[in-house]
Amino acid sequence: MLRAFLLYLSSASWARRLVSGWGLSRRVASRFVAGDTLDDAVRAVQALNQAGLNATLDHLGENVNTAEDAAHATEDYLGLLDRIQETKLRANVSLKLTQLGLLLDFEMCAANLKRIVDRAKSYGTFVRIDMEDSAILEDTLRIYQRLRESGATNLGVVIQSYLYRSDDDIHRLAEEGTPVRLVKGAYDEPAKIAYPKKNDVDRAFDRETEMLIQGAISHGSVPVSADGRTPPIPAIATHDHLRIEYACNIAKEKGLPKEGLEFQLLHGIRTELQRTLLKDGYPVRIYVPYGTEWYPYFMRRLAERPANLWFFVSNLIRG
Repeated sequence: MLRAFLLYLSSASWARRLVSGWGLSRRVASRFVAGDTLDDAVRAVQALNQAGLNATLDHLGENVNTAEDAAHATEDYLGLLDRIQETKLRANVSLKLTQLGLLLDFEMCAANLKRIVDRAKSYGTFVRIDMEDSAILEDTLRIYQRLRESGATNLGVVIQSYLYRSDDDIHRLAEEGTPVRLVKGAYDEPAKIAYPKKNDVDRAFDRETEMLIQGAISHGSVPVSADGRTPPIPAIATHDHLRIEYACNIAKEKGLPKEGLEFQLLHGIRTELQRTLLKDGYPVRIYVPYGTEWYPYFMRRLAERPANLWFFVSNLIRG
């Protein structure tokens, strides 16, 4: 119930105006968001790189209203890729297709993404398409497939384990050798298309983790690239220690080297887990969002874990 309410608030314009106006909200959100500017994000990634961690950068934004906004977001990502190259960051990029205009025009969005992917390819950098709510899942995968078939080998996607269809999606993508970031899911989806119970989501996550690991082995167990920019096929994105333990055990059982199994964690959360996985020999990538459009991302992080919500409320009480 609480999770559903927070997810509702993440897309409610009245709540956005109210919460964004609180200075405290922005200060608490800074735990999860690197800052408002690209300079802030670069500094955050440089610190992570010095600690041996790779990164993926996300310029926050989604659901643009005009073609001009989509074009502006595209230029922002091209500039981000230029900075990654100039500063030699061990980082790649993640983006949302609604930020590039998917809800306005499919072909325009595909063209915007192609510009970004082509620039990234020229730098030897990888691009990950973030998954949004289920209403645009098919169009997201259609655009991904079109670009992959046109030669975009530096492109991957995200799959959400709480959807019933994800086993089939993972099976097909793993057979193709697609780099997949596996997440549990952070949107409010109906029970007719998504598992409503946590235990079922966890079981699906483990099952799909094994599918990705087997797919990676079938494609030669390619490790994370030496420059930290290109991930292996399986990117397991969770802070759930049981899911992480399962992934480590099944990879060992199947014979996937540690370098071929990447764990992806969120900026500002469970830093001790980051260090532990890194010490154990696994590549670890930190998801680093930045920008002024932080509100929806912040609310989804509160919905994911009660500890995040308590962190916000306790700061609110202290003032």
